[in-house]
Amino acid sequence: MIINILIIIASIAIVIYGADKLTEGSVGIAERIGMPQIVIGLTIVAMGTSMPEFSVSLISALKGTSDLAVGNVVGSNIFNAMLIVGCAALVAPMTILETTVRKDIPFALVASVILFLMSTDGEISRIDATIMFAMFILFMFFTLKGAKVNAIKVVASSDDSVKPMNMWKAIGFILFGLTALILGSNYFVESATDVAKTLGVSDAVIGLTIVAGGTSMPELATSIVAARKGNSGIAIGNVLGSNVFNILFILGATGLVSPMHLENITTLDMTMLIVSMILLWLFSFTKYTIQRWEGALLVIGFSGYVGYLISMV
Repeated sequence: MIINILIIIASIAIVIYGADKLTEGSVGIAERIGMPQIVIGLTIVAMGTSMPEFSVSLISALKGTSDLAVGNVVGSNIFNAMLIVGCAALVAPMTILETTVRKDIPFALVASVILFLMSTDGEISRIDATIMFAMFILFMFFTLKGAKVNAIKVVASSDDSVKPMNMWKAIGFILFGLTALILGSNYFVESATDVAKTLGVSDAVIGLTIVAGGTSMPELATSIVAARKGNSGIAIGNVLGSNVFNILFILGATGLVSPMHLENITTLDMTMLIVSMILLWLFSFTKYTIQRWEGALLVIGFSGYVGYLISMV
């Protein structure tokens, strides 16, 4: 048991470090070939920060633990919308752009509702996955089409005076990052499953709590640091982009590879996913700012939800 827990902790660190190097290498290549920074931020960097969730969910589905795969995404999104935004708002009130309130949050909410509807029959089929993946492509198309030049500072930061990374170094980072993600995710899933069986805890609960929290560490760190520096746009954009990416891309791609049958992902979990986005939307409407007291409510709500999951074990 103790060894499995140590492996889980080490695996989380390896997955996060691998995602960081994959992103760094991908950006290096993109800069080398002259890809615009806005495109880098909205595509490569977004994919890189969501690679922990993707690798864990994909390997979980391939190993037959679909509840762990879906629980990871559902739990990560609840974690993002409630705990990450809540903690960031407690550090410093978050100013929300009007376009975020009127376009980005509603789209993330729609993605959550679609996942809820598709899971009502107890599975995510290849048809469901195809629809989600197609929606992801549309989301990226319209996001890139409507991107403004000054959005570069929100999705990515760069210094033109800095020399682009050596091509071979960038390729090395990508290969290392992918290897770390695959190995780390594989050991993580195996150890988390063993712990769940030992404690009599379902894969769904493990996915909704431990796995979700572990794979959301990059977003948590990014958002809190951004809030401390007064860059609330980065914090909220990080959360929304990750939530849309998690549902439409990760579950879409994973479902295409291996259809997922759900057993212990409950209506409460899916409802909590939707409620978390509605709360985020409502709080954003109040003067386009998420105040500290609203952040506190989000953190308390998340704590209550996790407490309920643990009490049901």
